Amino acid sequence: MSYRTLNSYLKEKFGCKVYKISLSTGCTCPNRDGTKGTGGCTFCSQGGSGDFAAKPAPIKIQIEEAKKRVDSKFPKSIPPEKRKYIAYFQSYTNTYTDKNITIEKLREIFFGAISRPEIVAISIGTRPDCIPDEILELLCKLNKIKPVWIELGLQTIHEQTARKINRGYTLKEFENCFYKLKSAGIEVIAHIILGLPGESKELMLQTVKYLSKLNPKPNGIKIQLLHILEGTKMAQEYKENHFKLFELEEYCEFVCECLKILPPEIVVHRITGDGPKKILIAPLWSADKKNVLNTLKNNIERFIDNKLQ
Repeated sequence: MSYRTLNSYLKEKFGCKVYKISLSTGCTCPNRDGTKGTGGCTFCSQGGSGDFAAKPAPIKIQIEEAKKRVDSKFPKSIPPEKRKYIAYFQSYTNTYTDKNITIEKLREIFFGAISRPEIVAISIGTRPDCIPDEILELLCKLNKIKPVWIELGLQTIHEQTARKINRGYTLKEFENCFYKLKSAGIEVIAHIILGLPGESKELMLQTVKYLSKLNPKPNGIKIQLLHILEGTKMAQEYKENHFKLFELEEYCEFVCECLKILPPEIVVHRITGDGPKKILIAPLWSADKKNVLNTLKNNIERFIDNKLQ
């Protein structure tokens, strides 16, 4: 088993170490403001799945503050003026316009980020039902300057699960948006969640297989462990029902099953993720990020060794 990691892809594409800095457009979500629904997806925290993102502020200030948070990760041999970043607009739905965030405001924010010399690309988290033609036109203009990545939440291909988690759009809407973006030459990263209530491992693998068979393929995938976070609808459901969650070893072994399915051209951007400890209800083992990553690494190496024997 081999798979393409984000680190190796970034070094190949940009020729240097690159870190993401989490930023905010100030957008909300149509699944929160009543346009599509209220309360958001049942797993989504009050931070809009961007609990580590910057607070809304002028983009120049956000970038400077975000750089300070990650600069300690760079080797000391790389001076500040040579450090490179990806501007990551993470929380809520960052292509969703309303009376507060207009397309003109988004244009100002995105161009303000992509025009900075230390920014090598921008990555925009959004929903497939929030990329109308005028937004696509904006993304295409940005993509002519530097690479634009669109991170689309899929979570699952199963409509029954999607309704349970209040996703608010269909698989067909995801497909239509995916093909529209790919036809425009924009890179797409699909998000999936492992461990959603009611889904067996086979159902989860079907989601991975679906993405693997798309033509053209997604440029990347983010594999996310389901976290139960305080203040979410899913937290209430979990307290009432205590549905089964992954154990550490079980999750790490299952991630390997997912990685075996993925073709090498799909870059693996994430294989776990972590929720804020102060609002994490379960699984509590996920709070020990170092142990999780080490266990994942050991499982992946064991799978590779077994394959070579």
